[in-house]
Amino acid sequence: MKALHFGAGKIGRGFIGALLRQSGYSVLFADALPGVVEAINRDGGYSVHLVGNQPVVQRIDGISAVDSASDLAIEYLTTADIVTTAVSMTHLTDVAAVVARGLERRYAAGVTKPINILCCENGIRATSHFKSLVAGLTDLAAVGQNVGFVDCCVDRIVPIITLEKPLDVAVEPYFEWCIDRSAVVGELPHILAAYFVNDIDAYVSRKLFTLNTAHCTTAYLGAHKGYKYIHEAICDAEIRAIVSGVMRECSEALVQKFSLPMAEQMSYAETILSRFANAQLGDTVARVSRDPKRKLSPQLYFSYPIAMALECDVTVDYLATAVAAALAFRSVDDAQSLELGAMISQKGVAKTVREVCKIEDDAVLALIVERYSWF
Repeated sequence: MKALHFGAGKIGRGFIGALLRQSGYSVLFADALPGVVEAINRDGGYSVHLVGNQPVVQRIDGISAVDSASDLAIEYLTTADIVTTAVSMTHLTDVAAVVARGLERRYAAGVTKPINILCCENGIRATSHFKSLVAGLTDLAAVGQNVGFVDCCVDRIVPIITLEKPLDVAVEPYFEWCIDRSAVVGELPHILAAYFVNDIDAYVSRKLFTLNTAHCTTAYLGAHKGYKYIHEAICDAEIRAIVSGVMRECSEALVQKFSLPMAEQMSYAETILSRFANAQLGDTVARVSRDPKRKLSPQLYFSYPIAMALECDVTVDYLATAVAAALAFRSVDDAQSLELGAMISQKGVAKTVREVCKIEDDAVLALIVERYSWF
């Protein structure tokens, strides 16, 4: 079994690529950074450090890497069984150009075995978006036969921890990889501990608007109180109460929208709180809080759950507080936070929220403006 993985960053090495290798795949990393490619080919492997009360080190060997835009990546794709990405939504366009050429070459070579493509990004139906990018570059009706574009949802906290060996990566022990069963072409890929589900939208939304929303809320509230680490912030009783309230509002909306079992959803939320409290991760407030303008955008962690909650007649009292905390976050090291500050100075809070979050509900806007004064 052969896997081509785009993105040899911490998520790529510490989660997706590592799990594929542990599942028995020959893994070729494709990355745009020459130094990373050279290091992988020189060392042939690295260690994944599971950080928690009982630390575990997993060795990942027998891997190699190529430049992500090279002909080597295109050629490998012609015989691969699975293609995965962990490059961020903004860089999928570059990967699409390579994949389009690889599918064309695969078709020209007469390769008919199934290949499945999974984009492991923080976004709703990232692989469907990727498919549209590829379709804009090649004739998928011709070259896309026996090709599955499979939406999925991945969940693992990978903090910024510097280890002695540059390729080594630290991760939390917990992980989840949910895969849309209906989109798979051929047999289900053999991936250890992966969940093949029938309603991928429910699992993507559950992850984005429980974990990510709560994570960012913890970070912005923690920043206002001067905490350095996520585990410090979540152990603050006031912050924990607000974060719990945010998760409760999101959970009520998710349960109504996707018919999720409430007990299962609340258990998931409690697990998230325990993950945030993992002091060994050393996960920083600065890492999680960066790029607040993007995180406030309509499809991401605050605006979308507010819209979902309003549709389901769920209160957004705690979510409004979270939005206000994100709007009020400032860091000289974060250009988006400074941009938000300038917008608020020029236009006011309400107009900024309308422009950035696309929230138009007058009652919600008034609540966010009120909560902004708290910070």
